[in-house]
Formats: sequence, structure tokens, C-alpha cells
Amino acid sequence: MYTSHEDIGYEFEDDPKDKKTLKAHPDIDGGWAWMMVLSSFFVHILVMGSQMALGVLNVEWLEEFGQSRGLTAWVSSLSMGITLIVGPFIGVFINTCGCRRTTITGGLVNALGWVLSAYAANVRCLFITFGVAAGLGSGMAYLPAVVMVGRYFQKRRALAQGLSTTGTGVGTFLMTALLKYLCAEYGWRNAMFIQGAVSLNLCVCGALMRPLAPRRDGNGPGGSEPRVLPAHSAESLKSCGPPGRTEEPEEPEGGPGKQETPCAPAGQECLAEAPPGQDARALGLLKAVSRLTVRARRGFGVWSSGCLGTASLFTNRVFVAFLFWALFAYSSFVIPFIHLPEIVHLYNLSEQNDAFPLTSVIAVLHILGKVFLGVVADCPCVRVWDVFLLANLTLALSILVLPLTRTYAGLAVLCALIGFSSGYFSLMPVVTEDLVGIQRLPSAYGIIICANGISALLGPPFAGWIYDITQKYDFSFYICGLLYMIGILFLLIQPCIQIIEQSRRKHMDGAHAECP
Repeated sequence: MYTSHEDIGYEFEDDPKDKKTLKAHPDIDGGWAWMMVLSSFFVHILVMGSQMALGVLNVEWLEEFGQSRGLTAWVSSLSMGITLIVGPFIGVFINTCGCRRTTITGGLVNALGWVLSAYAANVRCLFITFGVAAGLGSGMAYLPAVVMVGRYFQKRRALAQGLSTTGTGVGTFLMTALLKYLCAEYGWRNAMFIQGAVSLNLCVCGALMRPLAPRRDGNGPGGSEPRVLPAHSAESLKSCGPPGRTEEPEEPEGGPGKQETPCAPAGQECLAEAPPGQDARALGLLKAVSRLTVRARRGFGVWSSGCLGTASLFTNRVFVAFLFWALFAYSSFVIPFIHLPEIVHLYNLSEQNDAFPLTSVIAVLHILGKVFLGVVADCPCVRVWDVFLLANLTLALSILVLPLTRTYAGLAVLCALIGFSSGYFSLMPVVTEDLVGIQRLPSAYGIIICANGISALLGPPFAGWIYDITQKYDFSFYICGLLYMIGILFLLIQPCIQIIEQSRRKHMDGAHAECP
């Protein structure tokens, strides 16, 4: 179901020697491809940026409903977790309806979740309206934004994905300021209503996701349509389909197509019995149902075959260790975004934080960290794995030390380290590829993203639950930092296995050299 990285995004043509040659698609790495980057950039702002700014609303919910920190934190963690966990399953919608329709639907569901949350009577209502509904809509909009950038770019894919994902940092900075202003001026309920209207811009982003249409070759009469192989993103999560398949262009009802019409005899009976004016509508309805059934069956088949292909990944011990790291790591990253605003309030640092929020410090340095760590990892004399390990270690130590600081300047320095070191997220596709290879990268990365979603789902409520027991956030950060260190120990399995294999290889070579 995967294509090699040499041929994705190209058209095949027959040459006189009956060999397949590659002809670049005009939209690959240029033209409308940069509109995909712009669309994905704004999706990251509206989805990931809004979620990283939920700490502002978490304070408002604590004051409004008077529930425990652990219970209230479930609202934010549900939204974050479901956005990532549903990623592999959204592949069914992408294969059936295409990225454009999936994103537009997700934008509507996300906006509906925000608006309904404005009328929530208690925290448990927010679980459904915001945690589930808004989270599901975010997942439906987020995955196609990543997939489409991968389809439109081949040579500059790393640059394009890097530019689009910087929307997370930009969005965290902007959405934190926006939500603080709206809550101060209009209250949190009206703020969520307005944010729901802002989220409708996800539909505009989805409208920009034009499918890669096959080019017509003018050599024959009327031309022929060669296959277009869509580019697979490092983060496509098995959703781009098998090689040689393109996302079907949007087609009007009853338009030309290759869809079967198994209900044609029934349609003819309707023509004979139905009064004039209803026969065309009945036949059109039958065709639409048949077309949707065929596409849904095909999309589910592609998704299920991808799921079966991922089972073999769990036989790779190094990948399983990497998966355990993902389960421990992401929760420690999202906890500061949810609980920092309240920590600042408890430390009586609200005035300084209002001038420049600590979550905005993390967001700005997160952008710089992604760029800097990516440049350093590309140096020929530097191993990507070493940069990845060092960044993780810095992040874990910063989280462990954070409760020891009570001043705004000290917290700002630690938040800067957290934001900068968390730039290692840009290296995750590269590290995953080193573990499983290019052909299994989409499936493996999908599993890693799912593990991150589970981590984001459980981390903030766990930290709030520890506060409810101890009445301090100190132990929340201590425990999460220690869990992060355990995750880093799993990362060390890969270098240890490499060292053991190298020593074993040297021993075998020495034994062969001694033999006459």
C-alpha cells in the first residue's frame, strides 16, 4: 500500500523502449502546493494553537463550576487526546470522501462543539460538547491538513511540513492572547461562542484543499488520463491510500463516472410507475447511494489493509520501546499548557503573566526550537538520534526543576527551555524512519501519534488529581518528570542494541580472521 519515496507525486508515461519514465506533475513542489502549506498553517493555528491555549479556559471553568482540578482537566485533555487518537480512523473518511470534504465537515463539527460548550451547565456537559465534539472535529480537520501537504510536495516536503507545523507555535501565542482578552471583556461563555465562529475558518481551509487532478495527455484524441501517485507525508497515518490511487475530484450529483449502478432495473421500474418529475430524482438518488456505497467500501478496504500491515511493527523491539517513550513523553509536554495559568495565579504572578503569558514564551521558543534543531540534525557530523535524546533530556529536567521556582523570571527561563527543547517534534518522523524504514513510516508514525493522544488524554487529569490530594502542583511536576525520565530510558534501548550488535559483529569478524 506504500510507494517508494522516489516516485511519489509523479506521472508515468510509456517510452519507445516500453519502460516507465517519470514526468513531474505541475502542481508538485510549486503552484497550488504552496496554498496547501498556507491552508495547513492556518489549520494548525486554529486546531493545535487553540488547544495549547486551553489553560486560560481551565481557570475559568474551575471558578465557574467549583469542581476538582483532576475532573476539570479532563475537558482539555479529552479535546487534545481525541484529536490525535482518532487520526488513524479518520483515514476512512479521507479515503471515502476526500480531504476537502473531511476538513469542511470537521470545521463544522469543531465550531458546533465550541458553540454548544458556551451553554454547558456543568463540567460533565463540557466532556461531551467540548471534549468529544470539538475534539472529533479537530481531528477531522487536522489529519487532512498534514496529508495534503505530503501529497503536494516531493523535493521540498521537509520544508513544507516545517513551515505548516509552525502554525502550532504561532497559534498558541495568538489564541492565548485572544482567549484572555475575550474572557476579560465578554466572559468565558461568550468567548467560546466567538471562538466557535472563528473555528468556521477551518471550512475555508478545507475548501483550499484541491485534490491532485490527473493531467490529460494531448497525444490522442480527447487525451488520456495517466495515473497520478499521491505523495505520502511522513505524518499521513496510512491515509493516502495505495500506490497509483488519486483522491477523486469533487463531482456533481449524477456526473460522469465509473461507478456501478446495480439498481438500474429498479430505477426503470420507478420510471414506469412514478409520475413525471419524480423519476429523475429517484434515479439520481439510487445512483448517489450506489456511488457512496462503492466509495465507502473501497475506503474501508484501504484502511483495514493498512491496519493489518501495522501488526508486524510490534515485532520490532526497538519500535515498541519508542512507543513506550511516546506514552510517557507527550503528557509532560501538555501539562504546563493546561496548569501554568493557575500556577501563576497561585504564585501571585498574574500581573507579570498578563503582560506576557508564560504559555506564549513556550510557543515562541517552540517555533525557534523546531527550526534550530532541524538545522543541527541535518549537519553531516551530527547524529539525529543524539539531538533527539539531548532535547528530551533537557525537557524532562526543565519539568522536574519547574516547581522549585517561584519568580516570574525563573519560570520564564524554564518555559523557554521547555519550548525550545520541545522542538524535537520536528525530528520525530526522521527518528521513526530510522527505526522502521521509509515504507513503514506512515503506519508507524500513525501509531506514535495515537500514543501521544493517549498520553495527552491522561496527563493533565493525573496532574490535577495529584494536586487534589497534596494541594500542591509540585508533586504533579515531579512525578510527570520522573515518568518522562523513564520514557527516556526506553529511548536508550536503541543505542544499546546498536552497541551490542557492533561488538558482536567485531567479534565475529575477529573469529573469521583467526580461522585459517
